[in-house]
Amino acid sequence: MLEKAGKVRGILPVVALLAGLVAPTGEVAPVARTQSFWLHLNSTPVDDATIATEAKRRAHVVLNAWEGDLLRKLKAANPKVRVYVYKDLSSTRSYACKQGKDDTHLPAGLGYCAVRESNPDWFLKGPDGEELSYSGYEGHEQMDAGNPGYRKAWVSSVVTSAKSTGFDGVFLDNALYTCDAHHPGVCPAKYPDNASFQEAYKGMLAEVRSGFTAAGLLSVANLTNARLHAGGWDAYGSYLDGGFDEWWLTFSSDRLLEDYPEGWRRQVAEIAANETSGKMTWVQPHFDAGDTKAFRYALASMFMTTSGHAAIAEIAQTDGYAGPAPWHAEYDWNLGHPAGAYRTIADKVYRRDFTCGMALVNANPTGSPEIAVSLNRTYQDHDGRSVTSVGLPGTTGVLLRANC
Repeated sequence: MLEKAGKVRGILPVVALLAGLVAPTGEVAPVARTQSFWLHLNSTPVDDATIATEAKRRAHVVLNAWEGDLLRKLKAANPKVRVYVYKDLSSTRSYACKQGKDDTHLPAGLGYCAVRESNPDWFLKGPDGEELSYSGYEGHEQMDAGNPGYRKAWVSSVVTSAKSTGFDGVFLDNALYTCDAHHPGVCPAKYPDNASFQEAYKGMLAEVRSGFTAAGLLSVANLTNARLHAGGWDAYGSYLDGGFDEWWLTFSSDRLLEDYPEGWRRQVAEIAANETSGKMTWVQPHFDAGDTKAFRYALASMFMTTSGHAAIAEIAQTDGYAGPAPWHAEYDWNLGHPAGAYRTIADKVYRRDFTCGMALVNANPTGSPEIAVSLNRTYQDHDGRSVTSVGLPGTTGVLLRANC
């Protein structure tokens, strides 16, 4: 899980008119209550009370491969919770090999020592012939995702490990888009540009789809920075059951993405694209604990296109994957069915209606003037007040409830 925040320019297709409104069965999908997930990746102890609570209210939980006992406790508390194992798609970890022997349970698909001994050509090399490692992440050795042997071995190993432990699926970290990811300015000799690099990853994900489908495993990949590549989310997501955006809309309490081609509208469109196929989208906004402005902006933005398959969990510290993200009262609200696609009600101000509520977002830049929105009926706001109008400054959002 690596920091990939950034802002560049580009072009985005407009969200399809009915994106997110129709389930694969052709029936209108209810949004009901917000889904949330828990990335427990720091191997911190979890007490029984937390297990009992989080198993029932989180839709998805991601664990490390060595946390089989925690998996079984979560499933005992709620057999319906989906639990995934973390596996890095792009690296092997030298620190997980001790005295020449790989650990039994790995954070990557393949063991460093085994690959070093039997298939050293699977290590990805730079233009100088030296093997590439992740900058700033010690012991992360980058692998050649375009090598057919690596692909098959990775999928076979991950399927065997996940199925034997009892996981429902796999969380694939580092589905990368740029050839110099994790070593800025240095691209592999084999993939000297982003186009060839992305072709290698599409081939890797196709192998994942084939192997996972046969094994009955779900796949969710970290597709962070897809917004910076036109068509990137769909190109990789077509091979997956879901996508995760690690940096979604709010990069910090003082940096909330406004509406520009590769900002708000493209990240909201990620959810829309997945909803039309019945796929999951996990979004992770970053902001300080207790920042209601950033939280409400992210949540209301998610409701612009979700129809029940998206899930949200905030984070305050990069890679702070220990205890569960805060639970908010809004997660228990039931807005009912979407009553249409989101629409523009003012410049970069958007509204989406539901049978039992409404979502409003002002995606103009932070600090821009407040926009007054008349509601035409009485709603309850986040603080339980009855309102018939709201004022929205730039980069703010609200959910509103109606009596149903």
